[in-house]
Amino acid sequence: MLRQIAYASALFLSSACGLIVEIVAGRLIAPYVGMSLYTWTAIIAVVLAGLSAGHWIGGRLAAPHVDSIRGGRRVAIALGLAAVSSLASLVLLRIVATPLLSLGFSPISSIVSLTFVLFFLPSLFVGIVSPILTKLAIDADPQQHGAVIGRMYALGTLGSIVGTLSAGYFFISWIGSTGTVIAVAAIYALLGLAFSFSDSLRALFLVSLVAGGTSLSWLGERTHAFTSPCNVESDYFCIRIADYTDQSGRPSALMVIDHLVHSINDRDDPTLLYSPYIHGVDELLKIRFMQKPKDFTPRAYFIGGGGYSLPRAWANDYKMSSLIVAEIDSKVTQVAHDNLWLNTNTPEISIHHRDARALLQSLPVDKPFDLIFGDAFHDISIPPHLVTQEFHREIAKRLATDGVYAINVVDNGANPLFLFSLIKTLKKDFPSVEAWLERNEIGNPGRVTFIVIASAHSTPIEFLTSQRGPERVWQRWPDEDLSQRIRNTAPPILSDDYAPVDRLMSQL
Repeated sequence: MLRQIAYASALFLSSACGLIVEIVAGRLIAPYVGMSLYTWTAIIAVVLAGLSAGHWIGGRLAAPHVDSIRGGRRVAIALGLAAVSSLASLVLLRIVATPLLSLGFSPISSIVSLTFVLFFLPSLFVGIVSPILTKLAIDADPQQHGAVIGRMYALGTLGSIVGTLSAGYFFISWIGSTGTVIAVAAIYALLGLAFSFSDSLRALFLVSLVAGGTSLSWLGERTHAFTSPCNVESDYFCIRIADYTDQSGRPSALMVIDHLVHSINDRDDPTLLYSPYIHGVDELLKIRFMQKPKDFTPRAYFIGGGGYSLPRAWANDYKMSSLIVAEIDSKVTQVAHDNLWLNTNTPEISIHHRDARALLQSLPVDKPFDLIFGDAFHDISIPPHLVTQEFHREIAKRLATDGVYAINVVDNGANPLFLFSLIKTLKKDFPSVEAWLERNEIGNPGRVTFIVIASAHSTPIEFLTSQRGPERVWQRWPDEDLSQRIRNTAPPILSDDYAPVDRLMSQL
């Protein structure tokens, strides 16, 4: 009975740890390749491949002649290797990520390659454990082999479920992704030691485990592998703050979410907008609202907060009747408050930590907004449900007659397929849809940030020169040329049922 409990417990814990590594993997590589459908697809495929290979090897190692001593030894070795390889993934991440990503592979190839290097072996070694433990459990109760097999399968699956939930809801929030991997490696090591306890080679196993751990600890210290790159690791993002004073010549700081700079804020002047697309939206809206009376009190809705650069500027410039920000991550708001001079107590800004679409749909349509600004890009992607025709209809219902929906779009400068698809979709609900680009980025075939303006009326100019802040010029993409490019490309209409955002942006 004690053996059955030991085998079942080991299978439950090792299965849980295997899935914990899978969940944490996405957070570990996010500062290098971002977070998208492609990262999760690669992680799931690599982990499943490792587990499959491990199960096959484990089945071969669980031969009929393998008794409890030999089987326990093989389980101990597999768990020891799982511990070492899990810890090694933190070191390898620091060593291989940058060189591998600089080889010029496509984004998908780079993500899959990096994921394979880091997480295939930990999954393989933990996958070896399950078949051997199941064989040993059957040997301990041969009369109930069917029931034993069913119990072990159920416990393995249950462990995977518990590991998934624990990683997503507890461990990453409590101890961070790096700390979680270290904890998993420690659990593997302790389980391995437990299975080597009655083996004559337990001393050799212990020495090998200590030697491997010591070597990796030395490498980890040299590469800072065991130090989180995040200033704050939330349930959603790896958030970093960097001083921008040397670049701006003024007290200022920037926020990096995963590995994309989201905001640059000036301490003393909230209207000084360093990010060109934020600056461009501000200047374009001033042109659009220039006919408004001096006591104009606009209502604005911001999809995404980030560093709250534009909300800070608008709260300073206007006597706002309502400025609502939907930022799903409360930690982002807290970091902006602590490091980017966001005043969360100002009555002009109402912050809601909810999904932007759900919040907007809960707001009445009889209180329209003058501006709705979509700034929810996360790395090289955007939540698909925030760019569909169904969402655009909800936006159109809540815009004033001369209101504006603005959205920033990060895409390929030479062939912006997502931009074309978004504009084609917006035209279903808005008579005028424009694409603006900072003049310095015109002709750039690489990564470019566009400003898309959707409204009932066109902007009355084709070029825009900044009136304050850094000297910049933005140019509107000629409507005829843009329409022709969209017709030639024939991009899809984005809907709740079909919004292939990641595929359209895969060339980034």
